[in-house]
Amino acid sequence: MSIGYEVTGGIATITFDRPAKHNTLTLQMYEDLGNAFRRAGADPEVAVCILTGSGEKAFCVGADLTESIPYLNEGHYIDEWDAAHLKHLAMYKPIIAAVNGMCMGGGFEIMLGTDLRVASSKAVFAFPEVSIGIVPAGGTLVRLARQIPYVRAMELILTGRKITAQQALEYGLLNDVAEPDQVMERAMEMARWFLPLSTTAVQTAKESVIKLREMPLEQAFETEAMLGYKAFTSRDAVEGLAAFYEKRPPKFPSRKW
Repeated sequence: MSIGYEVTGGIATITFDRPAKHNTLTLQMYEDLGNAFRRAGADPEVAVCILTGSGEKAFCVGADLTESIPYLNEGHYIDEWDAAHLKHLAMYKPIIAAVNGMCMGGGFEIMLGTDLRVASSKAVFAFPEVSIGIVPAGGTLVRLARQIPYVRAMELILTGRKITAQQALEYGLLNDVAEPDQVMERAMEMARWFLPLSTTAVQTAKESVIKLREMPLEQAFETEAMLGYKAFTSRDAVEGLAAFYEKRPPKFPSRKW
């Protein structure tokens, strides 16, 4: 098995675990990664996920082309990997990417589906697909220009050029850059931000941002009100309000760790 999965104290750690091959994704790994995201999303004992790569050299450099290209040429479609790419997946728990090395192609695409990101100062980012006659169609063509300025997105997609972690931070792709031996420590620190919070509220907030960002304004306001109502009428809200008035830390019913 080349996708690691571990839960400790409300934090699920999902790991690309094929370091000898720079954590390239086999067809089985795509399936296992999608299942890991589904597992974490459905587990009441998980508040937040960290996604990282095994070893020091790579986070993930994308698909194993010796498998994926022949597979697609046989008539299979890239949407079979949607769950691994966090597409069409109701995964509303926060996902933190701990980018410990090379982040290229499909690995970069998967990172774009995460919510918070910290990278090693030695990490390198690129979409090299155009250099071999393909395109980054695992979410990038939709997500990238929504996350960073258009000209930066076009620079990365159309040229395949590499950028450093510091450049990725400046482009707005990362929250933080850390020394290589401190990446997971920083990711864990970020994950612990979520542990005292209401899981219901955090998930509702993420769901809202995802669903509302492409809606027409009036429809978005109406949907925001409905999603907000779900949070305001939850058991967590009752407890949160009581704790506020009683001047004590809340014990949210949604917290199972």
